[in-house]
Amino acid sequence: MTTLATRPAATAAPPPRAGARGPRVRRTLYWIATHAVAVALSVMFLGPLVFVALTALMTDDQALTGDLWPDTWNWGNFVEVFTRSPLLTWLANTFMYAGLGTAFMLLSSIPVAYALARFRFRGRRLAFLAVITMMMLPPQVVAVPVYLIWARLGLTDSLWPLILPMLLGDAFSIFLLRQFLVTIPREYTEAARVDGCSDFWTLIKVILPMARPAIAAVALFQFFYCWNDYYGPLLYTQTEQNNWTLSLGIASFRALHSVQWNLTMAATLLVMAPVIIVFFFAQRVFIEGVTLTGVKG
Repeated sequence: MTTLATRPAATAAPPPRAGARGPRVRRTLYWIATHAVAVALSVMFLGPLVFVALTALMTDDQALTGDLWPDTWNWGNFVEVFTRSPLLTWLANTFMYAGLGTAFMLLSSIPVAYALARFRFRGRRLAFLAVITMMMLPPQVVAVPVYLIWARLGLTDSLWPLILPMLLGDAFSIFLLRQFLVTIPREYTEAARVDGCSDFWTLIKVILPMARPAIAAVALFQFFYCWNDYYGPLLYTQTEQNNWTLSLGIASFRALHSVQWNLTMAATLLVMAPVIIVFFFAQRVFIEGVTLTGVKG
């Protein structure tokens, strides 16, 4: 009588331990709870940029319709923007305005901030109060008399009335730089004077290297202000199209091509791109400068 060979029973998999996935789930839920506000704010800020980028790649018939995704990717819209408007001329004017304005502001504001932070002289607090007062003065208040001065000098219809005043300093930049410079210990400047450095070379060799974050912060503030300035170019260069900046040129481009929203969005994206790139590479030193620039008397 034959006997059937008994096959060994398959070993059952061990049951999952209770609570083995508990820590991983808790960490995931904790990360979601911690970053939920940041994710929501990121979607809110990036949503309009994504909308502009997608609209810039649509056709004229599809733009501003119910479609959120382009049927065809029209990269030629960016080329057509340059053929429809002197965008390169506006870009060059904007770089000249922002670059020279930022350089002139640093050249004039750093010595004033250094004097208010380090020197002891009669009327120092009154001068600092005057700087704060100028921060509160709207530019529209003095627009008419200042415009008459530049008109008599024959510099209207150009960007020089916006660039040359930067040689006289900027109140906001002076305030921020002064607030940072007072946090630098005086032992550094006193040691430099013991070594024979004058006030000028102490500023150049000691103060400026230590104040690089604050200088970068005020430089970016000024560059972004000049890049986005619309009121100044409108006031001084409205009748001279060859001296328009991007902000003024894009406003006129939107008026001329308001029906073609795909071209308007493409031009807007081209204007925003340089500023986004500059801030992306300089955000670390910019945030550091703003953080270290505290309010100190």
